[in-house]
Amino acid sequence: MAFEKQRQRLAGVVAIPVTPFTAAGDVDAETYERLVERLVLSGVEVVTPNGNTGEFYALDEQETRQCLEVTTKAAREASVLAGVGHDVSTAVKAAKHARASGADMVMIHQPVHPYVSRAGWIDYHRAIANEVPELGVVLYVRNPAIEGSDLAQLADVAPNVLGVKYAVPDPVRFRTVARDAGYERFVWIAGLAELSAPGYFAVGATGFTSGLVNVAPQISLDLFRRLRNHDFAGAMEIWDRIRPFEQMRAAEGNANNVSVVKDALSQLGLCRPDVRPPSRLLTAAERDQLFEILSSWGLA
Repeated sequence: MAFEKQRQRLAGVVAIPVTPFTAAGDVDAETYERLVERLVLSGVEVVTPNGNTGEFYALDEQETRQCLEVTTKAAREASVLAGVGHDVSTAVKAAKHARASGADMVMIHQPVHPYVSRAGWIDYHRAIANEVPELGVVLYVRNPAIEGSDLAQLADVAPNVLGVKYAVPDPVRFRTVARDAGYERFVWIAGLAELSAPGYFAVGATGFTSGLVNVAPQISLDLFRRLRNHDFAGAMEIWDRIRPFEQMRAAEGNANNVSVVKDALSQLGLCRPDVRPPSRLLTAAERDQLFEILSSWGLA
């Protein structure tokens, strides 16, 4: 089967690294490299530079290129799943740069255009995927209007589409889409991280994306192993431990999704807590709350 190694690795923990910044506000390439190396040495097999936890929409084109290049250098034998998006031309340019830099897959961000037709959604992804047939393509689906038949139709014209990061908060919808698309045709990734992973694994997901993995790789990897082995009781024990952290990230419509991860890394001495607008730094009270969570994990 084409892209067999990539398929196998996507059925795991798909890490979305943060993008650390210097005091001057630039991408801190040296720290970024250390963070990626930390993930890979912990056992992570797929790293996604320029994901949403990496503040993709707050980076300019040169910065996204820099993040991708640093990742391919630091990833060793792990697979690099490069985030691309915006208009078709920009996404194609980024995908070709990812190919030239050594990435073996691209993740196409959900279109942010306010008017998305299902036919246009297919055309958008086909236009990008067809320009890099050597790369595996993962779709980032956050639109509940997308049907399984749309995914099947896209795969017919873009055979390098191999995975779906499904981030619609509805396990029933997920299972319906997966069945209608052809369950075995794609790798199905729970795209809403650890708290949703048990529910999505119960209805067919085989991997999940993670921002928490930046902070505590072994917790995320342990959760995956338990879900893979159908140890749902054990998985829910971990779920209870990480719930306060993930709920901090999800507060106010995920406003602090990145801020919590970066502040945790800062408290561990791994990077600065700086984020770019429209994200914000945590308050002193929130930082104290986060410290208590990290302490309960034996990290702080």
